[in-house]
Amino acid sequence: MEEEKLWQKSLSAIEEKVGASTFELWFKPIRLIQIKEGQATIEVPNRFFKEWIEDYHPALISETIGSLMPESAGRNMNMAVKYNIAEKQATGIKRMDARLESRRTKLAGRGIYLNPKYTFGNFIAGPSNQFAQAAARAVADSPGSAYNPLFVYGGVGLGKTHLISAVGNYVADKRPDCNILYVSSEQFTSEVVFAFRNSKTEELKSKYRNLDLLLIDDVQLLENKTATQEELFHTLNVLYERQKQIVLSSDRPPKEIKSITDRLRSRFGMGLIADIQPPDIETKIAIIEKKAEMERITLPGDVVHFLASKVKSNIRDLEGCLIRLGAHSSLTGSPVDLPAAKSILRDFIQEDDRALTADAIAKAVAEYFGLKLTDMRAMRRTKDIAIPRQVAMYLSRELTETSLSEIGRCVGGKNHATVIYACKQVEAKRAQDENFNRMIENLIIKLKP
Repeated sequence: MEEEKLWQKSLSAIEEKVGASTFELWFKPIRLIQIKEGQATIEVPNRFFKEWIEDYHPALISETIGSLMPESAGRNMNMAVKYNIAEKQATGIKRMDARLESRRTKLAGRGIYLNPKYTFGNFIAGPSNQFAQAAARAVADSPGSAYNPLFVYGGVGLGKTHLISAVGNYVADKRPDCNILYVSSEQFTSEVVFAFRNSKTEELKSKYRNLDLLLIDDVQLLENKTATQEELFHTLNVLYERQKQIVLSSDRPPKEIKSITDRLRSRFGMGLIADIQPPDIETKIAIIEKKAEMERITLPGDVVHFLASKVKSNIRDLEGCLIRLGAHSSLTGSPVDLPAAKSILRDFIQEDDRALTADAIAKAVAEYFGLKLTDMRAMRRTKDIAIPRQVAMYLSRELTETSLSEIGRCVGGKNHATVIYACKQVEAKRAQDENFNRMIENLIIKLKP
């Protein structure tokens, strides 16, 4: 397969995974330079693109290209990705990037795949997360003896991955002989499935049960995966008995994780459970200022306060807005002032002085699901359109005073009976499906002024 065709297929697959708006902004401008000896070299417009992709989709490009390689070329799910930055970089930025890349390479040489930027030094503590941060520091200082396991939970984008990775980075620095492994629950599941299918369970046990520190992200994704849960339970038992440290993260506490075995839920809760809540405005200001300093982005005080007061969802979205401002400023050569910030982020931030409308909700829901607004208003009834359309009708009824007929008009001319039916469907699904309910809650937080 020619490289250009492979890249176009990869882009299409990436768009399906991240949605249209994210794809258009962050992935469409990328060019593939070459694929050679297990490494894909890509060109991004400036360093902010590299920064954003490595923070929020670190393995996406690698895994996508690797999975689409033809059999004759040898599929490589661990294909390396090298970034070429089109824009000329300042010397200070180059040095900072070189230090991070050197550290990343050094960790990888020990089989530790942690983001080197996720340290305690740049984790901003406030009332919403200081207990979790203190617990993580205690574990890092005395792994295996302080709190075991440490279970950190909180909503999407509040810093769980940063915090548990900080434990790993700290221990890696202080104890060079320590055997450390950081994995996502999805990766752990994939390894379990592969081991069972290929009679390699002993290799799997050897890898996971001879560690000094095991860090597993998003354990709520193990719901309904019986074999993976069984393997994890026995792995945690072995590590615990050997006084080896376990650190886990989830978007909810153990008691709210459905469809896992009682004994695994009990194991999750045997040590210390620490939650992370959404930050207050003072903490958000500190986070913005720290991130801007790290990224060498100059922001006036009114822009900092604008971001802190308007982005209500989570830290990840807050940092995403900051990176977006930095990328725009870098590409245009223009400084970021308040009018520019409002213009650049107009599709993301809802102004308080502008009443929330059914049209605005339909647009936001379409963007959330990676659809165009015209898709939402089309006559199609396929599941990928029907569910977002029902969600938009439900949220419009919950969050606005708009009439049922007007709500129906905003999603393609549906009548009031269809709107009522859609609202009942969403209410029923919220009661039955915890993940769906959390998605609705996140949308409400994002939409509410």
